[in-house]
Amino acid sequence: MSLFSPSDGEPLLSRRSLLVGGAVAGGLLLGWQLWPREYSPNLVAAKGETILGGYIKIGADGHVTVVTPQIEMGQGSYTLVAQIIADELGADWRTIGVEPAPLNPLYANALFASEWHEGFLPEGLLQVTGGSSTVRNFEPVLRNAGAAARTLLCKAAAARWDASWQACDTAEGFVTRGDDRLRFGELAADAATYSLPAEIPLRTGRNGRLSGRGVNRLDIPAKLDGSANYTADVRLPAMVFAAIRQGPIGDSRLISIEKAAANSVGGVLQIVEHERWVAVIATNWWAANHALGKIRPRFETKGGFASDAKITASLKEALSASGTRMAQAGDVESALGAGRIIKADYSVGLTAHAATEPLAATAVFENDRLQLWVASQAPGLARKAAAQAIGIGEDQVDVHAMMIGGSFGRKYEVEIAAQVAVLALKIKRPVQLIWSRAEDFMHDRFRPAARASLTARIGPAGQLEGWLTKIAVPDAMGEMRDRIVNGTPAHLALSKRTSEHAVEGAVPPYAIAHYGVDHHAADIGVATGKWRSGAHSYTAFFTESFIDELAKASGVEAFSFRLAALRDNPRLAACLTKVTAKGGWQGGGEGTGQGLACHSMLGGHIALLAEAQMSDDRRVRVTKLICVADVGRVINPDIARQQIEGGLLFGMAAACGNAINIKRGVAGPLRMRDLGLPLLADMPEISVELIISNAPPAGVGEIAVPPVAPAIANALFASNGQRYRSLPLAPVSL
Repeated sequence: MSLFSPSDGEPLLSRRSLLVGGAVAGGLLLGWQLWPREYSPNLVAAKGETILGGYIKIGADGHVTVVTPQIEMGQGSYTLVAQIIADELGADWRTIGVEPAPLNPLYANALFASEWHEGFLPEGLLQVTGGSSTVRNFEPVLRNAGAAARTLLCKAAAARWDASWQACDTAEGFVTRGDDRLRFGELAADAATYSLPAEIPLRTGRNGRLSGRGVNRLDIPAKLDGSANYTADVRLPAMVFAAIRQGPIGDSRLISIEKAAANSVGGVLQIVEHERWVAVIATNWWAANHALGKIRPRFETKGGFASDAKITASLKEALSASGTRMAQAGDVESALGAGRIIKADYSVGLTAHAATEPLAATAVFENDRLQLWVASQAPGLARKAAAQAIGIGEDQVDVHAMMIGGSFGRKYEVEIAAQVAVLALKIKRPVQLIWSRAEDFMHDRFRPAARASLTARIGPAGQLEGWLTKIAVPDAMGEMRDRIVNGTPAHLALSKRTSEHAVEGAVPPYAIAHYGVDHHAADIGVATGKWRSGAHSYTAFFTESFIDELAKASGVEAFSFRLAALRDNPRLAACLTKVTAKGGWQGGGEGTGQGLACHSMLGGHIALLAEAQMSDDRRVRVTKLICVADVGRVINPDIARQQIEGGLLFGMAAACGNAINIKRGVAGPLRMRDLGLPLLADMPEISVELIISNAPPAGVGEIAVPPVAPAIANALFASNGQRYRSLPLAPVSL
């Protein structure tokens, strides 16, 4: 769709150019009373554009560019940020475009930092995308930005009409007062000269609002026609390409290569040796990657190789040792000292992120400055890693934050920024580094492996009277923070720290007078990191699998048992009640193949009914995923459903796919096809219902992942009577 001049019908600009954003030119900066005085916007404007604060630019032709502090990685953040601002501004959605925000503390994600920092992150100053925090953190700021710009536009229009600005309003890209109308583009330059009142009025009422409606996503047209640029699409004059090989997991150092062998590969330009890796630079990436195999790099690994056996042994040892009580109510030990005690043990294996886009970055070092194009959820930390790697100041690095082709937590990591910076300094020309798929898998920062022991007491009426969850697992979040904030090498970031994040979501959502959650910190010898929904992805598996076992032991069907224990959680109880009605719950008896699970996180609540069977070839066949979620007030219901549907499939893939294995320090499998991910033919019937709510917006991007594995496991029990207490549920070697 294009915008047209009302006078001559000629297109002024396309949606594609709006998505790309404005070019570098002069612009007018406007100070805002809403912002910290020490942080001013560092935006630039295209010819004819006026900058109205840190989030909005308006062109003379009427287009509105929204500056988004959140990177688009498929979750719809570009659209959500723009929709919140356009709603308050009163803009015409057809005129809205977006561009990524530059690095500036103004765009810090304070909620992310406060929830995750634990003394590691610079709280309030981290510009980061993640943690399902886009709406939860930025909605108030974005609404104020849109309302402030609307106020200034109304002041400019009121001056022309010799009227009070409070008598003016905005709609569809116009300032209005009765029958009077002036386009935003006519007023923007004048609006920037006015000051804001002490109180900036926000919109009230719901009629005619963009917020709460499904609108066209801004990122989709460019993705469909191929014009959207990802990091690997960057092309610069005289650019060369690099591939990299790193040693086995652990303290591995490069000891030798066969340099002469690279001469047999056409296009090879240079080999760069680093103490922990070797890279080949060539005129094309395929030549560079092929040459890596020819030069046969050899590494020495100190301290022995990581392996599946060592991981299992480390977790068992940690679980048998004393743990740290992370959450408690009542007297747990006394409650579990007598009566009808039930125990069960569970485990989860390492899980890959398996994002569509492997790690990639492009850099050029010229005139003592590094230009860096990188797909990063934390571009400021990527800048820091690049600067430290080549010994320059962070102020000498310009970061161009690119759209991300899938992350699920992997692209918090910043090691590729450091690697490409070293290559750019060595080669003295633009260079693009792309990890091969095998390299991406071998050196993933996996969701950690974990083991859990759960104990509960059931009262005479089948009620829950005591509960203890003991989880042996690494502190994945702490490891990640050490790597990306402190620059600690992966093998040194491993530790036996205890952390609430390692057992997040383990407190049952049920009414239990006496419960405890213990973290048994473990060092498994493999670097772990943030994975979509984090610890909730395994703690929900433990809890919701165990609650099903308790229901069976009490003689009460799984829905009624849960509902009775959810008396203090009415929103989750409503989700559970609706999903059983919607999915035609048959009681979960043997032969039904139906399983339930529910979970609460980040202010939201979700219940899931799954139908699944184990096929003759020992593969899990999921036929239905019926979901009801209460995620509070929703900005865009289409995006909310997309995120939940995506989370369901992501959780299903991890639950039913193949296990990650570690042999002699090498992770496998090394190909996407060998992960056992579901194909189109494996897709179940999916239904998602959102409960209408006026509660504050919850995190939507991760909430659907945790209940999937336990719901499928419970469905398998209802299908064949066999309990599945390990993830993945049916590992298959291909």
